[in-house]
Amino acid sequence: MADSKGKAFDTKLFKRLLRFAIPYKWQLYVAAIAAILLSVFAALNPFFMKDAIDIGITQKKPESLIFFITMMGLVLLGQVIFQLLFIYFSNWIGQQVIRDIRVKLFEHMLQFKMQYYDTSAVGRLVTRAVGDIETIASIFSQGLFMIIADLLKMGVVLGFMFWESWQLTLIVLAVFPVILYATRVFQRAMKVAFEEVRTQVSNLNTFVQERVTGMKIVQIFNREKIEHEKFKAINKKHMDAWNKTVWYNSFFFPIAEMCTSITIGLVVWYGGLHVAESEAITLGVITAFISYIQMLFTPLRQIADKFNTLQMGMVAANRVFKILDTNSQIIDVGTKELKNVTGKITFDNVRFSYVAGEEVLKGVSFTAEPGQTIAIVGSTGAGKSTIINLLSRFYEIDSGRITIDGTSIADIKLKELRKEIAVVLQDVFLFADSILNNITLNDPSISEETVIASAKAIGVHKFISSLPDGYHYNVKERGAMLSSGQRQLIAFLRAYVSNPSILILDEATSSVDSHSEQLIQKAIGKITKGRTSIVIAHRLATIKKADLIMVMDKGRVVEKGTHKELLKNEGGHYQALYEAQFTEIATSP
Repeated sequence: MADSKGKAFDTKLFKRLLRFAIPYKWQLYVAAIAAILLSVFAALNPFFMKDAIDIGITQKKPESLIFFITMMGLVLLGQVIFQLLFIYFSNWIGQQVIRDIRVKLFEHMLQFKMQYYDTSAVGRLVTRAVGDIETIASIFSQGLFMIIADLLKMGVVLGFMFWESWQLTLIVLAVFPVILYATRVFQRAMKVAFEEVRTQVSNLNTFVQERVTGMKIVQIFNREKIEHEKFKAINKKHMDAWNKTVWYNSFFFPIAEMCTSITIGLVVWYGGLHVAESEAITLGVITAFISYIQMLFTPLRQIADKFNTLQMGMVAANRVFKILDTNSQIIDVGTKELKNVTGKITFDNVRFSYVAGEEVLKGVSFTAEPGQTIAIVGSTGAGKSTIINLLSRFYEIDSGRITIDGTSIADIKLKELRKEIAVVLQDVFLFADSILNNITLNDPSISEETVIASAKAIGVHKFISSLPDGYHYNVKERGAMLSSGQRQLIAFLRAYVSNPSILILDEATSSVDSHSEQLIQKAIGKITKGRTSIVIAHRLATIKKADLIMVMDKGRVVEKGTHKELLKNEGGHYQALYEAQFTEIATSP
């Protein structure tokens, strides 16, 4: 989407936003009718006040005075009713629209490739999905509809003014261009200012989110003072951006107020001179014009203020639509479903790069037979984890072919593919929810009884039962209430109850204590039985029984074989890795 920065109003963006309101047509009609009637009723009050003065008071007709005051009361009642309808439905539509946009945005974000999240700040995405979308609601509740209502009111008021006295109306209109020009300049300046405000809000959210998440690192490395100074700098930029909007407001509203006062003074001066000479200009007309001027200029000032709100909403909408327009999804054109999966996995000359021109995998080929356990070892950055990312289609390969049971994974429906694969990562992610929901991921087809039976089967039931509330224990955000070993056990159980055909373990025992590792080894033996398993391991002692061990180095498979076979390879990569770990263990205190 083109950047609309500097434009007072982006019509194309507004039309796109308005499409979300189309499903709520009758509510729009009610709001529109209420706005029209509200405009008419607002202009009727000065009209009846004029007659109350000229007829009821000046001509001393008490019955007429009572009639006109009664009419003013009825008009006021009508204003209250239609204003209630207008405010309710305009706000209601705004909430419906942001609900629909938020759902669409979140659904869109769920389909993004992992590569998108690798390069996007979480705080910025949260700002778009929560703060920015909330700001969009103000377009309908305080911006768009209010501006339309005010414009209608101004149009009706001008009509009444011409009806009462075209001379006084021309005096008013002589000053009108000044305030219109000031409003136009104000709108353009505020557009740019609000762009900067939203940018700084996003930067502030991103900074706070990252530091709160990484607070342990901040404190361990004594970075509190440094991060505090950084926060002060970012917060100052945020304040400066808002102060710019305050500065523009400080100029505009006094100018608008001055124009109103000058116009009233000119009308009173001109009308006062001619009230005795002309029957068209009476004391009641002058009084009515004072009200009309307030009704004409006040909405114009308010329109400028509401235009600020509209601009904030439009800026937010532009940012949200940029994410909606981001094409970063895995293209799911697969038509095949996996049935009776045996779990044969083949990588055929697979090449892949996260960044164009910088290959991570350089022609990787291997085959995992059904039921086999294949271990992948190698130094950091060798491309081990990339293999599981590609098998799960979190990223698209550059060239080559990956198949399961002879079928290319590109031809398999994405949902069907991932249903057959379970992954246990080194860094286990748990939601702020119960253990049960973290295991089932709210899948209604997996009962609590099934989870308990599975936990007993892999030896983790005792551990879960020992926790307060057992399976209903809330682990808090990211599983903070559990140790790393306990989180791993939950991840193994989650993988086990999903009953996958292919199991992937990525460094699953690299950071746990010896007791948890014993439980995990037992769990591994249970859940890998009868399944094709790919184990990425740092501790070579844990993969001695693997059917095949692949050694990777700089994106290539440099050695293959069993543990015993690879140890016989003098000067080989595996032997060097094994001896290095053995020496490390032997010399450790």
